[in-house]
Amino acid sequence: MGQMMNAELLYTKLLEKLRQRAQSGPFELVGLAMGGAWIAERLAGDLGLAHYGVINVAFHRDDYAEKGMTALRTASTMSTHLPFEVNGATVILIDDVLLTGRTVRAALNELFDFGRPAAVELMVLADRGKRELPISTDFSGEEILLPDRQILVLEKDDAGKFSFQLEERTA
Repeated sequence: MGQMMNAELLYTKLLEKLRQRAQSGPFELVGLAMGGAWIAERLAGDLGLAHYGVINVAFHRDDYAEKGMTALRTASTMSTHLPFEVNGATVILIDDVLLTGRTVRAALNELFDFGRPAAVELMVLADRGKRELPISTDFSGEEILLPDRQILVLEKDDAGKFSFQLEERTA
């Protein structure tokens, strides 16, 4: 996969972008479970933020019927937690990979269940293009083009370092 998909390098770009973004006003960081939540947790630590939020989209997915028990298991391991007032907040959603935009749509639905933010921005490590909904990023570490049959999966090692793995889509 080489340098192009170096998740640690892309994380560093995201961190630098957020440092710049912090100069134009306060924001709340919210990661999409699971990969985005790992990234948000590390960003919050590196930026010295008091907290970060997690959104689990399991119950808002448009493929919930297909995912079923998988969605329930994910929801139970990392549930939505927003330790701030959503109303009027500027929220930066963090995710690992953006593809169709459907997960982001589900995250927005979940977020709005908790209130009405003043603004929502989107930052991702990797943008794969291939949108099915009108959703775009405010920042992405890298645009990565892969065959549709391949899935880009963020991994986190015991030291908290990130890497990408390529997996073949089974269905």
